[in-house]
Formats: sequence, structure tokens, C-alpha cells
Amino acid sequence: MALSLFGNGRRSNFFDPFSLDIRDPFEGFGTLANIPSSARETTAIANTRIDWKETPEAHIFKADLPGIKKEEVKVEVEDGRVLQISGERSREQEEKNDKWHRVERSSGKFMRRFRLPENAKIDQVKASMENGVLTVTVPKEEEKKPAVKAIDISG
Repeated sequence: MALSLFGNGRRSNFFDPFSLDIRDPFEGFGTLANIPSSARETTAIANTRIDWKETPEAHIFKADLPGIKKEEVKVEVEDGRVLQISGERSREQEEKNDKWHRVERSSGKFMRRFRLPENAKIDQVKASMENGVLTVTVPKEEEKKPAVKAIDISG
């Protein structure tokens, strides 16, 4: 009998690499399959991951949006220099004879907002979508170097 790390001396196959029993180590921790569909739809908002990188020339936003068409995504710049990325991931149609074992992919509306810095050229924002990755590029204004005026020293 293998030594159990958990429990009352019973054998646990949780860490037993030779066990043929397949066990989900996250079972019971509240996966999306156990969440009501109304709450599951709102998780799409929180699950939209976006990276924001600043280069010398631009601010670059990248969002993973697998399975979403570019027509289903909106990129807008609102008053106050706010970049808004929004859209909707449609729920897969259910057939009467289908039996779902697990539903983990989120569906529903998503929206993320970012306040752009003062150096952003909001009138030149560009967006592209390739392989499920949305890239939004916001060019930056060139840094204005302060004018330096030499002063003659008299005397």
C-alpha cells in the first residue's frame, strides 16, 4: 500500500503516477461548469486578457480573442482619452441529443477600458486581428525636448 499524503491511511491516487484512475485535481473547486449560465456569461468580461506594452513609438495592446471574428469586436476611443475594447462571444448552439460533460469556455459580452496617457495620438489608432489575437496600436507624440537658449555672460 502506498503512503498517503492526505487522509486516514487510505491510498490516494492523487500523486500516484502509476495509477490508472483518471482524476481531475481541480474537481470540486468551482469550475465554470458548476456556475449558473447567467454568471458564466459575465465571466467573459473578466477573462479577456489584454497586454499593454509601451515602445518608444507607440502603446500596443494585445488581446487573446480565440473564436471571435473581427466583426464581433469593437475598438473605440471615447472622450477623455479612454480606449475601449468590447465584443461578444456567442454561446454554442445546443442540440437536443447533445450531452455536455464540461463547459469551461466563457460566452457573453466583454469589455475592457484603458485610460491613455497624454502623449497618445488618439486620432491615429489602428487595430488588426490575426490568428485570434487583436492588436491595437496607439502611436505616441514625439517627446518635445525643451528649447535651450544660451545666455551670454557679460562682464
